[in-house]
Parts: sequence; structure tokens; C-alpha cells
Amino acid sequence: MSLLTRIKTEKGQTLVEYALIIVLIALAALVAMKYLGTAVSNTYSNATSQLAKP
Repeated sequence: MSLLTRIKTEKGQTLVEYALIIVLIALAALVAMKYLGTAVSNTYSNATSQLAKP
């Protein structure tokens, strides 16, 4: 395998690795936002209902 071919292969491999890392981070962020969003919404609803009581 020539040096040029080896460099191109390594660049492609690195690009794929970075893409996979980005996808995993994005999925983790989406899952976290889904669960944290529900928790935050419930907290605000509880606070609002407590403040609305006479």
C-alpha cells in the first residue's frame, strides 16, 4: 500500500470516527433533554400551583 493511499484511508477512518462520536453525543443530548424537559416542566407546574393558592 502506498503512502498516499494509506493517508487517504486514515483520513476517511478518522472522519467516520468523529461522525460516530457526534451522533452519540447528539443522541445522549436528545435523551437527556426529553427526560429533563419533563422534570423541569413538572417543577414549574408545581411551583405555579403553589404560588396560585390563596
